[in-house]
Amino acid sequence: MSADVVIGLSAVVVAIREGEAVALTVTHPGQPPALPFGPFDPAADRTFELALRAFVTAQTRFDLGYVEQLYTFGDQGRDAPLADLGAGATRVISVGYLALTPAAVDTHAPDSSWSSWSRFFPWEDWRAGRPTCLDVLETALGRWARAGAPAQGPARRARCRQLFALDGARWNEERVLDRYELLYEAGLAPEAARDRGEAAPDDPALTAALGQPMLSDHRRILATALGRLRGKLKYRPVVFELTPEAFTLSALQRTVEAIAGVPLHTQNFRRALERTDLVEGLGRLETETGGRPAELFRFRREVLAERPAPGLSLPLLRE
Repeated sequence: MSADVVIGLSAVVVAIREGEAVALTVTHPGQPPALPFGPFDPAADRTFELALRAFVTAQTRFDLGYVEQLYTFGDQGRDAPLADLGAGATRVISVGYLALTPAAVDTHAPDSSWSSWSRFFPWEDWRAGRPTCLDVLETALGRWARAGAPAQGPARRARCRQLFALDGARWNEERVLDRYELLYEAGLAPEAARDRGEAAPDDPALTAALGQPMLSDHRRILATALGRLRGKLKYRPVVFELTPEAFTLSALQRTVEAIAGVPLHTQNFRRALERTDLVEGLGRLETETGGRPAELFRFRREVLAERPAPGLSLPLLRE
């Protein structure tokens, strides 16, 4: 391998804290937030995953549980400023991993913290209705669509409408990366201005609507993880990697909603859950619900050995 190419490993560590989906981030002086990341040493590291687990623990003092490989990111020009992976590196190939944990425990590392996804993607949370930031983004995207060549205008407007659910289009919660990439292409994402050596938009309302930028290509990696996880909810029982051993059905629903970013129809959600045979009651009640005591359930993890386990359907409240 050429000495000017470095393989980096990035971890999207996801948990639920106080009803919000959060990701583990690290911040170094003078830099924007980043995902936990580090280099892969072919001579010293036996596998990517073992190297990832070791440096995440070293950086954040947090031990990873469930981990799966996400994607390999190697686009040229999308890694500036470079994550500090090796002196003299001119190209960084980053292998992203998705990790899920049932508790966002304090890391006790001074430069690491749990950050809500809405901090980075404020347009992705529809639980309380259409996000108000979309009004600002719709205006900015409209300007971009009109600024192109006449032949480009219709296609640009169609993409904006489809991805950001404009003009009555249906919201597709899984297309997180496509939405971020459109904002990058349009020159609106702060990372785009940084990578192109341009000034960021000088509009406080637009700056807030575009969310917190991240180091290097880390917001792209985070968007990929969120889209992957939202899709995987529907065909694998991964949500139970984010729940404690015992949980109420209301808490389970809130966890699914926090990840999917959409409100669910409670009765239909519970009917669909019953058909999966993924949970069973524990015969005891949770009394600290703030209302009537609710029955506690557990994930039937043994179902994974019995048959291919399904995910959870997302019966939206509007349906």
